[in-house]
Amino acid sequence: MQPRNMSMSGVVDLAALKAAGEAKAKAEQARAEAARRGDDGAVPPSSLVIDVDEAGFERDVLQRSAEVPVVLDFWAEWCEPCKQLSPLLERLAREYNGRFVLAKVDVEANQILGQQFGIQSIPAVFAVVAGQALPLFQGAAPEPQIRQTLDQLIKVGEERFGLTGLAVDADAEEAAEERAPVPAGPYDALLEAAVAALDSGDLSGAVQAYKNVLADDPGNAEAKLGLAQAELLSRVRGMDPQAVRKEAADKPDDVPAQIAAADLDLVGGHVEDAFGRLVETVGRTSGDDRNAARLHLLDLFEVIGSDDPRVTAARTALARVLF
Repeated sequence: MQPRNMSMSGVVDLAALKAAGEAKAKAEQARAEAARRGDDGAVPPSSLVIDVDEAGFERDVLQRSAEVPVVLDFWAEWCEPCKQLSPLLERLAREYNGRFVLAKVDVEANQILGQQFGIQSIPAVFAVVAGQALPLFQGAAPEPQIRQTLDQLIKVGEERFGLTGLAVDADAEEAAEERAPVPAGPYDALLEAAVAALDSGDLSGAVQAYKNVLADDPGNAEAKLGLAQAELLSRVRGMDPQAVRKEAADKPDDVPAQIAAADLDLVGGHVEDAFGRLVETVGRTSGDDRNAARLHLLDLFEVIGSDDPRVTAARTALARVLF
């Protein structure tokens, strides 16, 4: 795909006097407050590339854009051009050393943000300057053109909004690493207890045991997988399979009915059927219903595991109906 919108045309629309004045005042206020505390406001290099979700968008993007231009990289795991563009943008963010911040948005996990920005295909790159959104380009692009666009973006931020960027301190990264708490663990006993509860049919006990591990270690892959499986089994317990499947057949556009049937499919070992049912539901629905079906499908991916080829195939199918 050829890159589009590789220019700063229309940026004057962002330069409304009131918005510029407010952004500049906020930036100056933040710098003055940092100086009062004896803090130079320097950030570690890791702060230049961040992952952003819907919950943290206001804090991580809108508020930060009063200090520095924030470049938004809309991507997804299944997108091959994204795998070429994203590493380039990350390298440039580090090279530009605080002149802009790169915020990465997984459109599959943050569909509402994608809709708000009108994302039709990916990769898509936007900027937010002083709370104002600006499209930069769409599709993979040559590095020289990306550099030119970033230089123009930075110039706009400086001249129209008084954004001079962030001070970066490499030593702050080392200090933060030294202060980082040592992860608690090991979790062998808790995980064994969770498995024992699962095997004995104590699903609520298994769910709680896995949550206990994740409370201390949110990235624990074994606990994530176990929790997804335990919650799935909890959902299908007590279901009348015949009634669930009849309702799903009678109401193809009823998202809760399709979700319940997909859960039964998965528990019964019919993985492709479960995934296909929800992909079709996403394609037939819209708005909150569509998002509910999509999010539940992502939850079922967690049950099977991201490396499973059936998950990879379903992600591709989902991308087709979403974009």
